[in-house]
Amino acid sequence: MRYKIALKRDEDGISVWVPGLPGCWSQGATEAEALENIREAIKEHQSVAADLAEGAEIREVDVAV
Repeated sequence: MRYKIALKRDEDGISVWVPGLPGCWSQGATEAEALENIREAIKEHQSVAADLAEGAEIREVDVAV
């Protein structure tokens, strides 16, 4: 699965977040480190979302943009 990410560089390193996954963010001293860290954050975010949805009725909805 692919996600769009946003990166912001400053003197302390790189902040990175996933606009489509509220609260899913990380950082790193280098771009490579930030990308690896956000991959792990996405996996954790998805794991928590799956746990929260356990036992729920899951449906899909189309949204016109």
